[in-house]
Amino acid sequence: MFELFKIGFLTVTFLDVVDIFIVAFIVYKLYTILRGTIAAQIFIGLIIIFIFSFAAQAIQLKALNSLLKLITDIWVIAFIILFQPEIRRLLVILARNPVVKIFGKHELHESAEIIVDAAFELSQRQYGALIVIIRETGIRSYVETGEILNAKLSKSLITSIFFPKSSLHDGAVIVKGNIVEAARCTLPLSASTQIDSENLGMRHRAGLGISEQADVISVIVSEETGSISVAENGILTSGLSKDSLRKKLKEAFITPTPKSWKTLFEQFKGEK
Repeated sequence: MFELFKIGFLTVTFLDVVDIFIVAFIVYKLYTILRGTIAAQIFIGLIIIFIFSFAAQAIQLKALNSLLKLITDIWVIAFIILFQPEIRRLLVILARNPVVKIFGKHELHESAEIIVDAAFELSQRQYGALIVIIRETGIRSYVETGEILNAKLSKSLITSIFFPKSSLHDGAVIVKGNIVEAARCTLPLSASTQIDSENLGMRHRAGLGISEQADVISVIVSEETGSISVAENGILTSGLSKDSLRKKLKEAFITPTPKSWKTLFEQFKGEK
Protein backbone atom coordinates (compact mmCIF):
# COMPACT_ATOMS: atom_id res chain seq x y z
CA MET A 1 0.00 0.00 0.00
CA PHE A 2 1.30 3.47 -0.94
CA GLU A 3 2.70 5.08 2.21
CA LEU A 4 2.34 8.86 2.57
CA PHE A 5 3.94 9.59 5.94
CA LYS A 6 4.31 8.36 9.52
CA ILE A 7 3.11 9.85 12.79
CA GLY A 8 5.14 8.16 15.48
CA PHE A 9 4.40 4.47 15.16
CA LEU A 10 1.37 5.09 12.88
CA THR A 11 1.76 4.64 9.13
CA VAL A 12 -0.63 6.77 7.05
CA THR A 13 -1.47 5.55 3.54
CA PHE A 14 -3.44 7.15 0.72
CA LEU A 15 -6.47 4.95 1.49
CA ASP A 16 -6.33 6.06 5.13
CA VAL A 17 -6.60 9.71 4.02
CA VAL A 18 -9.53 8.92 1.71
CA ASP A 19 -11.20 6.97 4.52
CA ILE A 20 -10.79 9.89 6.94
CA PHE A 21 -12.23 12.40 4.46
CA ILE A 22 -15.27 10.19 3.75
CA VAL A 23 -15.99 9.70 7.45
CA ALA A 24 -15.49 13.42 8.12
CA PHE A 25 -17.91 14.31 5.31
CA ILE A 26 -20.58 11.92 6.64
CA VAL A 27 -20.17 13.25 10.19
CA TYR A 28 -20.39 16.85 8.94
CA LYS A 29 -23.57 16.15 6.94
CA LEU A 30 -25.21 14.40 9.89
CA TYR A 31 -24.32 17.31 12.14
CA THR A 32 -25.79 19.87 9.70
CA ILE A 33 -29.03 17.87 9.65
CA LEU A 34 -29.24 17.65 13.45
CA ARG A 35 -27.85 21.14 14.22
CA GLY A 36 -30.09 23.18 16.50
CA THR A 37 -31.75 20.14 18.07
CA ILE A 38 -31.21 18.13 21.24
CA ALA A 39 -30.02 15.29 19.03
CA ALA A 40 -27.03 17.41 17.98
CA GLN A 41 -25.73 17.54 21.56
CA ILE A 42 -26.01 13.77 21.93
CA PHE A 43 -24.39 13.30 18.52
CA ILE A 44 -21.39 15.46 19.52
CA GLY A 45 -21.01 13.47 22.74
CA LEU A 46 -21.06 10.24 20.75
CA ILE A 47 -18.35 11.53 18.39
CA ILE A 48 -16.14 12.53 21.35
CA ILE A 49 -16.45 9.05 22.81
CA PHE A 50 -15.54 7.54 19.41
CA ILE A 51 -12.41 9.71 19.28
CA PHE A 52 -11.34 8.70 22.79
CA SER A 53 -12.04 5.06 21.97
CA PHE A 54 -9.92 5.27 18.80
CA ALA A 55 -7.07 6.92 20.72
CA ALA A 56 -7.24 4.30 23.49
CA GLN A 57 -7.12 1.52 20.91
CA ALA A 58 -4.17 3.16 19.11
CA ILE A 59 -2.04 3.34 22.27
CA GLN A 60 -3.34 -0.06 23.44
CA LEU A 61 -5.15 0.99 26.63
CA LYS A 62 -7.23 -2.19 26.65
CA ALA A 63 -9.29 -1.57 29.80
CA LEU A 64 -10.20 2.01 28.81
CA ASN A 65 -10.96 0.91 25.25
CA SER A 66 -13.32 -1.82 26.50
CA LEU A 67 -15.13 0.63 28.77
CA LEU A 68 -15.51 3.23 26.01
CA LYS A 69 -16.70 0.57 23.55
CA LEU A 70 -19.39 -0.51 26.03
CA ILE A 71 -20.53 3.09 26.51
CA THR A 72 -20.54 3.66 22.74
CA ASP A 73 -22.69 0.60 22.08
CA ILE A 74 -25.24 1.67 24.71
CA TRP A 75 -25.21 5.26 23.45
CA VAL A 76 -25.86 4.23 19.84
CA ILE A 77 -28.85 2.12 20.89
CA ALA A 78 -30.18 4.97 23.07
CA PHE A 79 -29.72 7.40 20.16
CA ILE A 80 -31.76 5.19 17.83
CA ILE A 81 -34.55 4.73 20.40
CA LEU A 82 -34.76 8.40 21.41
CA PHE A 83 -34.68 9.75 17.87
CA GLN A 84 -36.55 7.03 16.06
CA PRO A 85 -39.14 9.52 14.61
CA GLU A 86 -36.37 11.67 13.11
CA ILE A 87 -34.60 8.64 11.67
CA ARG A 88 -37.89 7.39 10.19
CA ARG A 89 -38.54 10.80 8.60
CA LEU A 90 -35.09 10.82 7.03
CA LEU A 91 -35.62 7.34 5.57
CA VAL A 92 -39.03 8.38 4.22
CA ILE A 93 -37.52 11.49 2.62
CA LEU A 94 -34.77 9.41 1.00
CA ALA A 95 -37.39 6.97 -0.31
CA ARG A 96 -39.21 9.88 -1.97
CA ASN A 97 -36.14 10.78 -4.00
CA PRO A 98 -36.78 9.99 -7.70
CA VAL A 99 -33.30 8.42 -7.87
CA VAL A 100 -34.59 5.74 -5.49
CA LYS A 101 -37.91 5.30 -7.26
CA ILE A 102 -37.60 3.20 -10.39
CA PHE A 103 -41.25 3.09 -11.35
CA GLY A 104 -42.96 5.03 -14.09
CA LYS A 105 -45.08 8.15 -13.97
CA HIS A 106 -48.16 8.33 -11.82
CA GLU A 107 -51.43 7.92 -13.63
CA LEU A 108 -53.81 9.38 -11.08
CA HIS A 109 -55.39 12.20 -13.10
CA GLU A 110 -58.93 10.85 -12.74
CA SER A 111 -58.55 10.13 -9.03
CA ALA A 112 -57.12 13.61 -8.44
CA GLU A 113 -60.09 15.21 -10.21
CA ILE A 114 -62.56 13.20 -8.12
CA ILE A 115 -60.86 14.22 -4.87
CA VAL A 116 -60.75 17.88 -5.96
CA ASP A 117 -64.47 17.89 -6.80
CA ALA A 118 -65.37 16.10 -3.55
CA ALA A 119 -63.24 18.42 -1.42
CA PHE A 120 -64.73 21.51 -3.06
CA GLU A 121 -68.30 20.30 -2.47
CA LEU A 122 -67.51 19.47 1.16
CA SER A 123 -65.94 22.92 1.50
CA GLN A 124 -69.09 24.61 0.19
CA ARG A 125 -71.20 22.68 2.70
CA GLN A 126 -68.62 23.27 5.47
CA TYR A 127 -68.36 19.57 6.21
CA GLY A 128 -65.06 18.67 7.85
CA ALA A 129 -62.98 16.11 5.97
CA LEU A 130 -59.57 14.46 5.98
CA ILE A 131 -58.50 12.53 2.89
CA VAL A 132 -55.10 10.82 2.89
CA ILE A 133 -53.78 9.80 -0.51
CA ILE A 134 -51.00 7.20 -0.65
CA ARG A 135 -48.27 7.82 -3.18
CA GLU A 136 -45.69 5.00 -3.21
CA THR A 137 -45.53 3.26 0.17
CA GLY A 138 -48.61 1.85 1.85
CA ILE A 139 -49.66 2.67 5.42
CA ARG A 140 -51.38 -0.58 6.36
CA SER A 141 -50.98 -0.05 10.12
CA TYR A 142 -53.14 3.10 9.88
CA VAL A 143 -55.57 1.58 7.39
CA GLU A 144 -56.30 -1.19 9.90
CA THR A 145 -57.36 1.33 12.58
CA GLY A 146 -60.48 2.17 10.56
CA GLU A 147 -63.29 0.47 8.68
CA ILE A 148 -61.95 -1.44 5.67
CA LEU A 149 -63.92 -0.51 2.52
CA ASN A 150 -61.82 -1.33 -0.58
CA ALA A 151 -64.42 0.54 -2.63
CA LYS A 152 -63.98 2.33 -5.95
CA LEU A 153 -63.27 6.01 -5.46
CA SER A 154 -66.11 8.35 -6.35
CA LYS A 155 -67.25 11.84 -5.45
CA SER A 156 -70.53 10.58 -3.98
CA LEU A 157 -68.73 8.05 -1.79
CA ILE A 158 -66.38 10.68 -0.32
CA THR A 159 -69.15 13.22 0.32
CA SER A 160 -71.34 10.51 1.87
CA ILE A 161 -68.60 9.39 4.24
CA PHE A 162 -68.05 12.93 5.55
CA PHE A 163 -71.73 13.77 5.94
CA PRO A 164 -71.93 14.87 9.62
CA LYS A 165 -74.50 12.23 10.54
CA SER A 166 -72.56 9.42 8.89
CA SER A 167 -71.05 6.89 11.26
CA LEU A 168 -67.79 7.07 9.27
CA HIS A 169 -67.29 10.84 9.19
CA ASP A 170 -64.89 10.93 12.16
CA GLY A 171 -61.28 10.18 11.35
CA ALA A 172 -59.58 9.95 7.98
CA VAL A 173 -60.33 8.34 4.63
CA ILE A 174 -57.33 6.62 3.06
CA VAL A 175 -57.15 6.43 -0.73
CA LYS A 176 -54.73 4.48 -2.90
CA GLY A 177 -55.01 4.92 -6.65
CA ASN A 178 -58.71 4.74 -7.47
CA ILE A 179 -59.60 2.71 -4.36
CA VAL A 180 -60.86 3.97 -1.00
CA GLU A 181 -59.09 1.51 1.29
CA ALA A 182 -60.63 2.55 4.61
CA ALA A 183 -62.58 5.23 6.47
CA ARG A 184 -62.66 6.45 10.08
CA CYS A 185 -58.94 5.84 10.41
CA THR A 186 -56.85 7.11 13.32
CA LEU A 187 -53.68 9.01 12.40
CA PRO A 188 -50.66 10.25 14.39
CA LEU A 189 -50.88 13.88 15.48
CA SER A 190 -48.18 16.34 14.53
CA ALA A 191 -46.24 17.93 17.39
CA SER A 192 -46.98 21.31 15.77
CA THR A 193 -49.99 23.00 17.37
CA GLN A 194 -49.65 26.38 15.66
CA ILE A 195 -48.71 27.60 12.18
CA ASP A 196 -48.37 31.33 11.50
CA SER A 197 -49.89 32.07 14.94
CA GLU A 198 -53.02 30.09 14.08
CA ASN A 199 -54.02 27.13 16.26
CA LEU A 200 -54.35 23.80 14.50
CA GLY A 201 -57.36 21.59 15.15
CA MET A 202 -57.14 17.83 15.54
CA ARG A 203 -58.02 17.21 11.90
CA HIS A 204 -55.21 19.46 10.64
CA ARG A 205 -52.70 18.05 13.12
CA ALA A 206 -53.60 14.51 12.03
CA GLY A 207 -53.26 15.37 8.34
CA LEU A 208 -49.94 17.07 9.00
CA GLY A 209 -48.73 14.25 11.27
CA ILE A 210 -49.25 11.47 8.73
CA SER A 211 -47.50 13.53 6.04
CA GLU A 212 -44.47 13.80 8.35
CA GLN A 213 -44.23 10.05 8.78
CA ALA A 214 -45.32 8.53 5.47
CA ASP A 215 -45.18 9.08 1.72
CA VAL A 216 -48.67 10.58 1.46
CA ILE A 217 -50.48 13.83 0.80
CA SER A 218 -53.39 14.90 3.01
CA VAL A 219 -56.35 16.99 1.87
CA ILE A 220 -58.06 18.69 4.81
CA VAL A 221 -61.38 20.55 4.78
CA SER A 222 -62.07 22.76 7.79
CA GLU A 223 -65.44 22.26 9.44
CA GLU A 224 -65.35 25.79 10.93
CA THR A 225 -64.41 27.83 7.85
CA GLY A 226 -64.71 25.44 4.91
CA SER A 227 -61.15 26.28 3.83
CA ILE A 228 -59.13 23.61 2.05
CA SER A 229 -55.58 22.74 3.12
CA VAL A 230 -52.97 20.29 1.90
CA ALA A 231 -50.27 18.66 4.04
CA GLU A 232 -47.26 17.30 2.20
CA ASN A 233 -43.82 16.35 3.54
CA GLY A 234 -44.67 17.91 6.90
CA ILE A 235 -45.65 21.27 5.34
CA LEU A 236 -49.21 22.61 5.57
CA THR A 237 -50.57 24.84 2.80
CA SER A 238 -53.92 26.47 3.63
CA GLY A 239 -56.59 28.49 1.86
CA LEU A 240 -56.45 26.65 -1.46
CA SER A 241 -58.95 27.33 -4.23
CA LYS A 242 -60.31 24.55 -6.41
CA ASP A 243 -57.75 25.28 -9.13
CA SER A 244 -54.93 25.54 -6.60
CA LEU A 245 -55.87 22.17 -5.10
CA ARG A 246 -56.01 20.58 -8.54
CA LYS A 247 -52.58 21.97 -9.39
CA LYS A 248 -51.18 20.80 -6.04
CA LEU A 249 -52.40 17.24 -6.52
CA LYS A 250 -51.17 17.08 -10.11
CA GLU A 251 -47.73 18.29 -9.04
CA ALA A 252 -47.63 15.75 -6.21
CA PHE A 253 -48.90 12.70 -8.07
CA ILE A 254 -48.81 13.09 -11.81
CA THR A 255 -45.63 15.04 -12.55
CA PRO A 256 -43.36 14.80 -9.50
CA THR A 257 -40.21 16.90 -9.85
CA PRO A 258 -36.73 15.62 -8.93
CA LYS A 259 -35.09 16.84 -5.75
CA SER A 260 -31.42 17.24 -5.00
CA TRP A 261 -29.81 15.76 -1.91
CA LYS A 262 -29.39 19.33 -0.59
CA THR A 263 -33.14 19.87 -0.93
CA LEU A 264 -33.81 16.60 0.87
CA PHE A 265 -31.56 17.58 3.80
CA GLU A 266 -33.21 21.04 4.01
CA GLN A 267 -36.63 19.38 3.90
CA PHE A 268 -35.67 17.04 6.75
CA LYS A 269 -34.47 19.99 8.85
CA GLY A 270 -37.71 21.82 8.10
CA GLU A 271 -39.81 18.90 9.36
CA LYS A 272 -38.15 18.79 12.75
